[in-house]
Parts: sequence; structure tokens; C-alpha cells
Amino acid sequence: MNVGKLIRLNRIFAHPSGRLCSVAVDHLLAYGQGLPPGLRHIGSTLAAIVAARPDAVTLHKGVAALAWAPFAGKVPLILQSSFVRPDDSIFEHIATPEDAVRLGADAIAIAAFVRGKTEAAHLRAVADLVREAARFEMPVICHIYPRRFDGEPSVSFEPADVAWAVRCAIEVGPDVIKAPYCGDVQAYAEIVADCPVPLVAAGGPKTDTLAAALAMMAEVIQGGGRGATIGRNIWGFDQITAAVHAFKAVIHEGLAPAEALQRAGL
Repeated sequence: MNVGKLIRLNRIFAHPSGRLCSVAVDHLLAYGQGLPPGLRHIGSTLAAIVAARPDAVTLHKGVAALAWAPFAGKVPLILQSSFVRPDDSIFEHIATPEDAVRLGADAIAIAAFVRGKTEAAHLRAVADLVREAARFEMPVICHIYPRRFDGEPSVSFEPADVAWAVRCAIEVGPDVIKAPYCGDVQAYAEIVADCPVPLVAAGGPKTDTLAAALAMMAEVIQGGGRGATIGRNIWGFDQITAAVHAFKAVIHEGLAPAEALQRAGL
């Protein structure tokens, strides 16, 4: 790994714990379910997130260009390149590694879905981005999701499917992999052990309570995960800054969910 990429990765994984607590504010078209308040009021949402100093924030190009300036340099930026859905009704990539350089990002992210007829096309898109990013020493974070097809295509959380997705991502060469937590600490520990690059967890579907989301994150850390990138389970709650603090306490300090909530004043 050359020094330019190493510098950028070290800025993202800067916490002494060696783990990542980042926030994703990049979901809108992927959801296709209207405009949640946490995404509607983007300026105040970003201000609330940055106030808690997460390790990084992931944004799409337009939001980064138009709304990130007040926070530039305070928290590392990860540029999301993908507009994708599990059913492939959207399968586009709208940002490049050069865009990431111009916007001052420390990494570029790409989302991909495996299982199904378009699996190879998704993986080819990741491989192409890895190749292009190498010209700029820009780290690539692959958000990889296995699909299930019993009804409408959706994300699978089965351990075997998550393991398959992680291995597929490994094969195309990103620097960091983000994948769903499989719901089983022992199975997840085996997936982590077989991954030669940092494996971080997706924040998961919106939970009814913040405590439930923190309990899942505690299992991720117990299983050896290098942290997480959380979206809905941070900006989907009213007390966004406190939610970031609570996740940081679990991820970086290993606190139990109840202790983390108390630490965050919740």
C-alpha cells in the first residue's frame, strides 16, 4: 500500500481503538420511500452528526458539494458513488475517484448486491472502481449486500449469504468491506477471521429503539468487527448527536448498550 492511500485510511481509522464509527447520509434513492425528516433537513442533520465527531461521514456528490462546506476538515468525508436498489430498478454510479479527490474525501464507497442474475455486473462495477481509484491512491469501501428472492428482492442476513457476499467483495479488491451483520456472533467472528481487510458492519434496518440498534452493534464488536457505518439508526432518531455518542461508546469503548445510553444522556 502506497503512502497516499495509507494516509487516507489512517484518517478514517484514526481512533486508538482501531475501529470505525461512521455515519451514512447517502440513502435517499435507495429507499424509494419518500423523504424521512432526517434526510429532509440535511443541514441540521449534518450539524447534529458532526457535533458528536464520528470517524467519518458518507455522502453523495451533490450533498457533499452543496452542504458539506461548514464541516469540511472537521470530520473525514467518504464519497458514495452508487445509486442502487436490490431489485436493480436503479443501478447507476454517479461519482468517480477524481470527484473524491476534488471534494477532499478520504475514501470512495460503492454499493453492490450479490446473488441473482446481475451479481457479476455489480462486482464488475466494484472492480472497475478499484482500478480507477488506484490512480489517485484513493481507498475504496465496498458496501456489499447478499440478496434473497422470496418475493421482492431484499437483503439477506443469513450467515452463509453474508459470508458469500464478503468473499465476493474480497475477490475484486476493495480496501474496506461493509456488510450486514448476520445476527450470530460466532458465525460473524468466522466471517471476520476470513476477511483480509477491515470488515465493518452495516447499521441495519431501522430498529424500534436505539437500545436495540446498540445491542446489535455490541455483538458486532464482540465478533471482532472493525466497527460500523450507521445511517437510519442515527438520523432516524430525534436525538441525533446523542445517538452518535452512544454508538461511539459501544464501538470504541466496548460499553454495554445501557451504559452507552447513560453516557450519551439518553
